[in-house]
Amino acid sequence: MVTDVLKWMAAFITSTIGGLGYFGVFLMMAIESAAIPLPSEIIMPFSGYLVYRGEFTLHGAAFWGAAGCVFGSWAAYAVAAWGGRPFLERYGRYVLISHRDLELSERLFRRFGSPIIFFSRLLPVVRTFISLPAGLARMPLLRFSAYTFLGSYPFCYALAYLGYGLGEHWHALESHFRKFDILIGILLIVGAVWWVRRHLAGSAPSREEVR
Repeated sequence: MVTDVLKWMAAFITSTIGGLGYFGVFLMMAIESAAIPLPSEIIMPFSGYLVYRGEFTLHGAAFWGAAGCVFGSWAAYAVAAWGGRPFLERYGRYVLISHRDLELSERLFRRFGSPIIFFSRLLPVVRTFISLPAGLARMPLLRFSAYTFLGSYPFCYALAYLGYGLGEHWHALESHFRKFDILIGILLIVGAVWWVRRHLAGSAPSREEVR
């Protein structure tokens, strides 16, 4: 079933980009950056394949891919900035998000926001969700947009270049990148287990609260 879903996604992505050109690249990467699971390891290598065929340029594919990342990231940023904190403060305890976590994320982004945004855009999986804590921390939108674009451009260019280099075999990249996704997924699961255990321990009433 997973294979069927991936085949459907690949067909949807390639038909959209094939029909809409650069705007299709922009649209697909915008959806991916809005935390909706469309694999960039299909979007950009296929764009590179179209470079191989002479329909795109590497710069054009990378530029419109990065522009799509910025646009999609705005949506995720807005959800967190305009509605995320009140929602999380009211309902976050039901999903183990504490007030301490919200304050910590804001402090981190005030101090390290720009580097975090830039470097996270170079990483699979993490790059999709980094806009949420940025919006929650109310990172300045212009700076957020600039670092999102600057971090996304080399990521998009590299994937497009690999697709260009492989030519007709561009789709072979998908299986290789999925191995890295599995590794990252395992690390995220381990981290989530640790995080949940820490919150469950922290949610236990203290002696002062019992009294």
